[in-house]
Amino acid sequence: MLADRSRLHIALQKSGRLADSSRELLRDAGLRIEGGKNSLTARVGNFAAELMFVRDDDIPTFVSDGVCEFGIVGQNVLEEFALGPTEPTCEVLAELGFGHCTLKIAVPESFAYDGPQSLAGSRIATSYPRLLKRFLDQAGVPAEVVEMNGAVELAPRLQIANFICDLVSTGATLESNGLKAVETVLESGAVLVRTRKPMDEVRTGIADQLLSRIDGVLATKESKYIMLNASEEALARITALLPGAEAPTVLPLHGRPGHFAVHAVCQESVFWETLQKLKGAGASAILVVPIEKMMM
Repeated sequence: MLADRSRLHIALQKSGRLADSSRELLRDAGLRIEGGKNSLTARVGNFAAELMFVRDDDIPTFVSDGVCEFGIVGQNVLEEFALGPTEPTCEVLAELGFGHCTLKIAVPESFAYDGPQSLAGSRIATSYPRLLKRFLDQAGVPAEVVEMNGAVELAPRLQIANFICDLVSTGATLESNGLKAVETVLESGAVLVRTRKPMDEVRTGIADQLLSRIDGVLATKESKYIMLNASEEALARITALLPGAEAPTVLPLHGRPGHFAVHAVCQESVFWETLQKLKGAGASAILVVPIEKMMM
């Protein structure tokens, strides 16, 4: 069945590290997803979009080919794809703030590691052969890359390879297999990507709406709305302390000449230490509230 070209198509990881967080991001953007987790596709009931649930390493291909206009994928998968023989025709629009991990080279705990040259002449198992080869070439280290599709951490125990290069989140899996991380190949996280293939006017309009919503969701992740009262004499000190606020709203307080209400969207974390500094600078009646939605 041909895809409905009057709707956007968004490629998501079917299962794995990014699957649940990707769905949550779209729900936060107001998309009502119809269909269960085991489906290969899901229609969005209140927005002109359809989701496609695929393997993570297929997402760059789907988006580059224009089969899907958007995708959410890990930077590790995207960069591995970009190093391949096919020129990618997709662009990164935003880092999404979830799915953080690191592609690292790990060696047995008993191995006396002394820099990248310690890897020379070895066999290194990985699911990311292109990223590993780029690292080795840049370091000038001659080593054999052994490609594996899973259970990479078992390679040294099974004598398939001397060392491994694999994604690390907490390090617990490495530790349980007697390995230690020694080199960082890539810092990774989830990104939103868009095809560079041309879209018609209808889908371009839908895409703009989607991006506006996602931008709003991302802007509210750490943002807080601060309200406080201040005297005119304290205004300059207080506004300088507001974290990430560009242009606070300052309104005169009724019945209190020389005193103002200050409202600001702070696009950085607001800690108790920040509130204490604001109070010390002359602020009073400080209120910090979360932002549920924000249209940029």
